[in-house]
Amino acid sequence: MSRRAVAVRIEGIVQGVGFRPFVYGLATRLGLAGLVGNDERGVFIEVEGGSAPVEEFLAALTGDPPPLAVIERITTGPAPVTGRRTFAIAPSAAGGDRHALVSPDVATCDACLRDLTDPADRRCGYAFTNCTGCGPRFTIVRDVPYDRANTTMAGFRMCADCAGEYHDPGDRRFHAQPVCCPACGPSLRFHGPGGSGAAGDPLEPAVRLLREGGVLAVKGLGGYHLAALAADEPAVAALRSRKHREDKPFAVMAGDVAAARRLCVVDRAEERLLTGPARPVVLLRRLPDASVAPSVAPGNRWLGVLLPYTPLHHLLLRALGQPIVLTSGNVSDEPIAYRDEDALERLGGIADAFLTHDRPIHIRTDDSVVRVFRGRDLPIRRSRGYVPHPLPLARAARRPVLACGAELKHTFCLVKDDRAFVSHHIGDLENYETLRSFTEGVDHFRRLFDITPEVVAHDLHPDYLSTKWALDQDADLVGVQHHHAHIASCLADNGVAGPVAGVAFDGLGYGSDGTLWGGEFLVADLAGFERAGHLAPVPMPGGATAIRQPWRMAAAYLDLAYDGDVPEDLDVVRRNAGQWAAVVALVRRGVNAPLTSSMGRLFDAVAAVAGVRDAITYEGQAAVEFEQLADPAVDDAYPCGLVSAGTRFAVPGVELVRAVADDLRAGVPRDVVAARFHNAVARVVADGCTLVRKACGLSTVALSGGVFQNLLLLGRAVTLLEERGFTVLTHHRVPPNDGGVSLGQAAVAAAMAANSPIRGVRRELSQARHTWFGGMSETGT
Repeated sequence: MSRRAVAVRIEGIVQGVGFRPFVYGLATRLGLAGLVGNDERGVFIEVEGGSAPVEEFLAALTGDPPPLAVIERITTGPAPVTGRRTFAIAPSAAGGDRHALVSPDVATCDACLRDLTDPADRRCGYAFTNCTGCGPRFTIVRDVPYDRANTTMAGFRMCADCAGEYHDPGDRRFHAQPVCCPACGPSLRFHGPGGSGAAGDPLEPAVRLLREGGVLAVKGLGGYHLAALAADEPAVAALRSRKHREDKPFAVMAGDVAAARRLCVVDRAEERLLTGPARPVVLLRRLPDASVAPSVAPGNRWLGVLLPYTPLHHLLLRALGQPIVLTSGNVSDEPIAYRDEDALERLGGIADAFLTHDRPIHIRTDDSVVRVFRGRDLPIRRSRGYVPHPLPLARAARRPVLACGAELKHTFCLVKDDRAFVSHHIGDLENYETLRSFTEGVDHFRRLFDITPEVVAHDLHPDYLSTKWALDQDADLVGVQHHHAHIASCLADNGVAGPVAGVAFDGLGYGSDGTLWGGEFLVADLAGFERAGHLAPVPMPGGATAIRQPWRMAAAYLDLAYDGDVPEDLDVVRRNAGQWAAVVALVRRGVNAPLTSSMGRLFDAVAAVAGVRDAITYEGQAAVEFEQLADPAVDDAYPCGLVSAGTRFAVPGVELVRAVADDLRAGVPRDVVAARFHNAVARVVADGCTLVRKACGLSTVALSGGVFQNLLLLGRAVTLLEERGFTVLTHHRVPPNDGGVSLGQAAVAAAMAANSPIRGVRRELSQARHTWFGGMSETGT
């Protein structure tokens, strides 16, 4: 029988997921000779044998790969026949241009859970059990190729039993880099009252402390968390007070899906997310009788729930038998603590004790947060479990790109060819600690994926720390307007290049004219944009203070809506009577009152008028609570006719504020008022996009920006658009909020050198503007 030899190159997430053992087993079963190994590009294979078995081998590579493998590209070519008689796993090769991908951290698999609870298994009760199908990956990797020596497990020498599993092709821990056991691996430690340095199981004093109402710091995969019993109001209130987190909801970890269902409504799509390998926090509809302390999520009808994703979490939840609050280990607005000494110092005033271990975390990574919209994922925060899986770009970058992101919910993005590596969640870039986390993360990604940026993309806002850092880099700089980046991120998320009618609604972003935008209708593709319409600008009295005190936006809008004669019987006026005149004076004089077209600020204004909240303690709080106030059964809306604003159309938000105020004065229930407002904004979206289609012929709409995390608004806007024949793009891989801006910046920078279809669309837009408003009805179309 004639022999044939083939060289195979496989790229994608194929390291650290059991791919080499899979190839070894497949080749051995088919009686083929050769070798398989890891290198800087992925997995390389040389296989030889009979022609038919070789063909079967090549077909099976993609037919049934390991569950965690993501194959992006397979290339094959002829190789010399060597006469080999066996198949082997070759030592990893290093050097050269790196293309290998690193797997995200993966939740504990079912097989390891069985080991964890089997009294006959040597890993029974062991908090670091893992195999090729699960366990730490991204958070322990220092370098590639993904081998134990390049991870934080390098300091733990395998015992004879673990080494036997590691080298046994028939074992599921064959070449599992973090493999370990109680005899040779990391160990748990308890520091705190009644157990520091004591012998015995560290879980016992930790469980006792939680049951007695204490706050426990727990070292997880990507950093420290703070835990308390979810049903214990004094414990949760103490945690909230010590963490200086006044109202923002805490996440709750439930032991399993059944426990989650006792707290919330869980549909099939949400169960898929809860139990999947990424194990994010999933935002679920809270049951009225859920046994959760009021301080967990004050006034919130949604609850962020996650299931255990490490053996330690499984052991802790099983021992407790009830859900716990599990929130990031930090003081409000700081990055999550992940180094042991730093955690002991920073969390010592919050936690009553520490449950920690001696496996180092190389890169801090917060939990991901996801909700479901129409059966698909809608990320709110993309981090652990998803990062560093790359996203494909519709247009490959000719030169490597670093996109520096925005200020809030910060991420960065590195691009090489057609791969975009969006970072883990960094936080809000408002202090040195988060800035350092950003720069350390950039250095790590550059090293891990061998990317030296030649182009640095940044936001236009001159005061963003990410922008200031970008301007100091030795590279070609590309400034990307904030809302163009939002629309570009939605395009990249959906794998398209545009052009589209883009609707970008958020808190605010620096406009290309130097004003504060945030309620934008754009004609855009990846390479450029044109501003087609926007929310009519209003003053923002006190600047950033108006963000923290939404009643100030109410004062600005009401003063315009009533031509300076605001009814004094409005509750928002009475509640803020002591400062009302001074704030209105800022509006009228234009002193410390920059103009903004922000939709987020309009939501703030209406929420304050409706009595939801005059001041906030976390970003978007007033709008979040206003959404939850709305009655979803109400389907009528306030009228809001689009008007001409020079070369663009404008949305007169003052009409909506006036309608809300008049309804409230007439005694209309607040839940009806909130619903009518949401429905009105959804119609504004549809009307604005209809105008753009008339002008440019565009029938695809991209919705982006933090306001579109509002599921009531998003759902109604999408429905109206689809009823009018539009194709609607929404986010499903990166967040619509500023966490997705870096991907948009990167996609723009990668595409700018190419010819842009938007150039022809701009001409049509310019020619059509003078006819837009002829024959428009009061509702905009």
